[in-house]
Amino acid sequence: MTEHATEAELDAVEVEPEEDEPPELDPETRARRDRALAHVRKWGDPVLRTRARPVERFDEDLVREVERMGELMHDALGVGLAATQLGVLHRVLVYRVHPQSPVAALVNPELEWAGREAESLEEGCLSLPGVHVPVERAVHVRVRARGVHGEPVLVEAAGLEARVIQHEMDHLDGVLVLDRIGRSERKEAMKALRAALGDA
Repeated sequence: MTEHATEAELDAVEVEPEEDEPPELDPETRARRDRALAHVRKWGDPVLRTRARPVERFDEDLVREVERMGELMHDALGVGLAATQLGVLHRVLVYRVHPQSPVAALVNPELEWAGREAESLEEGCLSLPGVHVPVERAVHVRVRARGVHGEPVLVEAAGLEARVIQHEMDHLDGVLVLDRIGRSERKEAMKALRAALGDA
């Protein structure tokens, strides 16, 4: 999925380019994306299975961390990124569902409420190259968090925004999309993952 997709096409979380690269990517954009993806921890890295720690200091280091996360997410043409995917065990995530929107950062996010309505849509993951699996998630969520300067933040999200937030919050708890699918789907996903990592 790219930031340039239409709303109807936004049916997966994060960026995991399909095997056939989009032809509209110019060499500079492709190189920038590849450099950004090189910073993302991949399957097998223990940090992806580690629960992140709450942020206690809201200082310039945190501001720089969030700025870097936003830049890497942008360069990767993504819509969400968790700190653990960069090897940083902070409860921090960034996301931007629409390209015209500013990057949103949630520090120490907590799910306060999830609606009963759920839907299953395909999700990909930067940390799991080649994997695209249907994941059922709540359509509506309410999340309390802090902003980068420590200010209280309340997000009431629906649709893709709710899905992205839930996906990234899973990362902060060491949970991957592979944990949210059935045995047979997981088996197929692991085949695709091994093939993608073997080609890397």
